[in-house]
Amino acid sequence: MIQSIVITGVKYDVDERTKRYVTRKIGSLDRFLPRHARKSVTAEVKLKEVNRDHGNKYEAEVILHVPEKQLTAKDSTVNMMAAVDIVEAKIAQQLKKYKDKHLVQTGRTRAILSHFKRSYAREQ
Repeated sequence: MIQSIVITGVKYDVDERTKRYVTRKIGSLDRFLPRHARKSVTAEVKLKEVNRDHGNKYEAEVILHVPEKQLTAKDSTVNMMAAVDIVEAKIAQQLKKYKDKHLVQTGRTRAILSHFKRSYAREQ
């Protein structure tokens, strides 16, 4: 669970139910983080009420500070909870890419390659 989550409302009163929902959704994103980044990650959640021409009234923005990078996602919908869900999915995809890029995966790959080298050497 991400411990440091700051939830702010801009022209929107954040009630206790919304805080719990956001904390549960954004806090559970730590499962996509590499182990070295779990202790130092911080999250900023900005919830806004806006009036757009095409009917979107609520906007959610999440800024996730991870080591060496800052991940941002923003979306606006008719419902605040739906906006948080969409932003959570966007951040999860960015975290998967971050984890793939920052993890060194040599153990299993090296063992598989050495197995192929040995079998190839026996055939010759």
